[in-house]
Amino acid sequence: MKIGFLGLGVMGLPMAKNVVKKCGCPVLGYDVAEARLAEFKDFGGEVTSDPDDIYRTCDVVMQILPTHPIIIHSVERAIELGKPGNIIIDLSSTAPDIVLDLHKKALDAGMFLLDCPVSGGNPMAIAGTLAMMAGGEKEAFDKAEPLLACMGHPIYTGGSGSGSVTKLVNNLIGGAELVAMCEGYAFAAKAGIDLQTTFEATRCGFVGGPMYENKVPKIIHRDYEPGARIAVHRKDILNAKHYAHKLGIDLPMTDVVLHVMDWMNDNGHIDDDQAAMVKYYEEKMGVTVGSAPDDAETL
Repeated sequence: MKIGFLGLGVMGLPMAKNVVKKCGCPVLGYDVAEARLAEFKDFGGEVTSDPDDIYRTCDVVMQILPTHPIIIHSVERAIELGKPGNIIIDLSSTAPDIVLDLHKKALDAGMFLLDCPVSGGNPMAIAGTLAMMAGGEKEAFDKAEPLLACMGHPIYTGGSGSGSVTKLVNNLIGGAELVAMCEGYAFAAKAGIDLQTTFEATRCGFVGGPMYENKVPKIIHRDYEPGARIAVHRKDILNAKHYAHKLGIDLPMTDVVLHVMDWMNDNGHIDDDQAAMVKYYEEKMGVTVGSAPDDAETL
């Protein structure tokens, strides 16, 4: 079996490396950035400068790509050039209605499409411990599960589109938690209490958890290097709003999250890490939250 992997970015590169390290099958990688291809090759992967090589030669095509037009084009190309029985695994965060349309096209061509978005950001991608939510035919999931397990903890969520909807649930909740963290630590800074002490005092309570452990130190140290970009999360929030409209429901908490993300977009911070959303509250509260490690001022 030959595996293809398209998209070697902040998430995709460590995910693809884990597949190379653990699966025992050849993995052919593609990315638009030559430096990422070189790093993947140095790690032991095979590389190509033409994604059609993956679509034509690989039995399993995995992709984690940034925008709907790119995602759609890639899946449609995989269907056009691939062979019956192939499994296409979309690890991107793709709108459920798009997934359903592509799923039908794959089935008509005798192929399988799994929608399998992931959660956990760059740290869990590196560790191979991502949450993975897979929708589609159970037969295809059972065949793909050992590959998915190289990257994290795959859970079969049901029929086509269910993985994408599950990811929307995940990111609605995650967005609210992130905005609440930023608001809370801006509040703490305005009140004049020590931020590191606040973190130590609260991390073992109900608010603690993997996201709290990952993002609060970034807020405190003003580390906005993206482990997960606001732009990508905002895309998921917009997908959720679109799907909620189809369901005839409102998402009031999500409206607040989108408002903060829109402010980040309008002010040039959309490609920062989610922790940077604290900048919104700094502006609104007239406070500076935390300090970089090399700042003279200590927390």
